[in-house]
Amino acid sequence: MAHVVVIGAGVGGIPAAFDLRKHLPKEHRVTLVGARPYFEFTPSNPWIAVGWRTPAQTRVQMQAPLESKGIQWLVNTVTAIDAEASRLTLDDGSQIPYDYLVIATGPRLAFEEVPGLGPDGFTQSVCSQDHSAQAWDRYQEFVKSPGPVVVGAAPGASCFGPAYETAMILDADLRKRRIRDKVPMTYVTSEPYIGHMGLGGVGDSKGLMESELRERHIKWITNAKIVSVAANEMTVHELDESGALKKEHKLPFVYSAVIPAFKGVDAVAAVPGLCNPRGFVLIDKHQRSPKFRNIFSVGVCVAIPPVEVTPVATGAPKTGYMIESMVSAAAANITAEITGKEAVAEATWNAICLADFGDTGVVFVALPQIPPRNVTWSKEGKWVHLAKVAFEKYFLRKVRTGSLTPVYETYVLKTLGIVSLKHQAP
Repeated sequence: MAHVVVIGAGVGGIPAAFDLRKHLPKEHRVTLVGARPYFEFTPSNPWIAVGWRTPAQTRVQMQAPLESKGIQWLVNTVTAIDAEASRLTLDDGSQIPYDYLVIATGPRLAFEEVPGLGPDGFTQSVCSQDHSAQAWDRYQEFVKSPGPVVVGAAPGASCFGPAYETAMILDADLRKRRIRDKVPMTYVTSEPYIGHMGLGGVGDSKGLMESELRERHIKWITNAKIVSVAANEMTVHELDESGALKKEHKLPFVYSAVIPAFKGVDAVAAVPGLCNPRGFVLIDKHQRSPKFRNIFSVGVCVAIPPVEVTPVATGAPKTGYMIESMVSAAAANITAEITGKEAVAEATWNAICLADFGDTGVVFVALPQIPPRNVTWSKEGKWVHLAKVAFEKYFLRKVRTGSLTPVYETYVLKTLGIVSLKHQAP
């Protein structure tokens, strides 16, 4: 009997546990370890930050769905991984042996890399429900006495979609409140141009996103390195194409939200030979650690090189569809090895992003994620906003019923019918 442990109960870990349980013979055990008793639907966080959702509306208590599928559920945090002995230590001091491990922890938010950044400093975050709820508290104070807003992405950030969403949703909400005219807005990003998205652009994403910002009267600074943040002021170095200082900006703000750079979580990053210098898990084409053959990894915690060199560091995003393909490959390969077959499954690293802008939205498709691509496609319209609202309900329903995989493929291919994504080369 094999014991497979998944650590991390987010967009990668929850479907990994369900997928493993679905495919493994009954005599093998699947255990999921998560820090909270509930699942958070992270894509809803920008809505929480402006009060369009509450945390309770976008989370699912996981004990019943997991136990109904025969998955052991531990609400705990992994504090150490002994990869040589195949054993985990939890924060209550208990230890769990495993035959196979799936690391799906997501990232550690590296606010400390910019002085004054983050909820413990002077900017808000939409990277977790707790942070988004705090952002909502701060936003309610802001609308009583509005002023300049700065939104953006810090050096090394890899998740640009939520930064754009936050800026556009704030704009839409302020217009609904009829106080947009009192709020100068600036978008500050490490991207070399608007619409780069950490992907080197997708189709005419540059023109499309610049047009959106212009229409909403949002100024922008690209090649922007946020140096420090103080109360009501952000210091930004704008670099030229060679990486030299072009201009220093002192940006006043009354409200600010910034996506930080990501790093690997401490317990994972501490394992010798498992990760790159940023703490992201090194994997082969089968989602497996080259050093520890019984460790697999999926999601944001996986090491993926940047698409290209940029004057200010940018990372490559891991979108939901890509994470789902990683999960499917990892589950298939673990199942194959346990049942005496060869691990051959590979993820298709395709990028699909439904970016909600409050009253409209943009969908980006990049197949594969890294250029040159077989497909580059982007469309804008109110239908994208409606599609993302519907997808939130669809995804949460799938979590509650334990039928989560392959949720992105089903929704994108069958419900939206955006573009044929099957059989694309990784």
